[in-house]
Amino acid sequence: MARHWYSEDKQLTLRMLLVLFLLAALYLGFIAVLWSSGVSLTGVVLVAALLLGAQYYYSDRIVLWSMGAREVSRADAPELHDSVERLCALADLPKPRVALVQTSIPNAFATGRSPKAAVVAVTTGLLQRLERDEVEAVLAHELSHVRHRDVMVMTLASFFATLAQLLMRRMMWAGAFGGRRQNAAGVMLIYFASLVVWLISFFLIRALSRYRELAADRGAAVITGAPSRLSSALVKISGNLQRIPSRDLREVEGMNAFLIFPAATGDVLSGLFATHPSLDKRLEQLRRLERQMEGR
Repeated sequence: MARHWYSEDKQLTLRMLLVLFLLAALYLGFIAVLWSSGVSLTGVVLVAALLLGAQYYYSDRIVLWSMGAREVSRADAPELHDSVERLCALADLPKPRVALVQTSIPNAFATGRSPKAAVVAVTTGLLQRLERDEVEAVLAHELSHVRHRDVMVMTLASFFATLAQLLMRRMMWAGAFGGRRQNAAGVMLIYFASLVVWLISFFLIRALSRYRELAADRGAAVITGAPSRLSSALVKISGNLQRIPSRDLREVEGMNAFLIFPAATGDVLSGLFATHPSLDKRLEQLRRLERQMEGR
């Protein structure tokens, strides 16, 4: 039976709209700077539009390929499919496709432009290290991302940030080595504008990423009705990640923003640079939700 009392996260929705608005304004300003500097934008805009379309419609396949994930049928993973179906019924969601990643790194992620085109993936390391109720709490977290549609927003925001960086490199290369050499002032203006765009995008995306993880934790607590299950899962994932060789972690670090727990440890992932809130902050929120559900 669907839990209709699982309401939408209005704070997350507002933050996503705000980030998209700020990013759109930022990139329009960046284009204006390029235009005023005499850069021909027709080809750049056309290529960007094609890339954005490909990213939007094929983002799920791109992420699955990047992680080495493969879709699995019910015959391949019956318990995993059963858990996803039961949680989708509770969250009133269409069942997404299910995928597995063959790696010892315990983690999970969701991708897709909409609930109907979503994929939820877990690693074999996660299934081996967690109890079934903990795995379901992790799956509920990922389904919350699907319900909130924040995966699509993160995909679009990350795409534009990457595009700004590529544009910066292309324009700098053209300015330094092109047949029509730009003056030094124009080159410096483009470089400075690109740097500002990239920095602001970097921090906006990470601020949204940290909040969306807290929102997905809240969603998982509501769907399962047991916040302590996700707490236990996060503690186990964190502890096991510290024992994974750094070489293996580096292979998936580029996907940190999509994972339930960043595949790295240390102070480098703290504060404004982090894609996720600290483990302590996540556990405190879950303890608070547990007390609320128990009426304390």
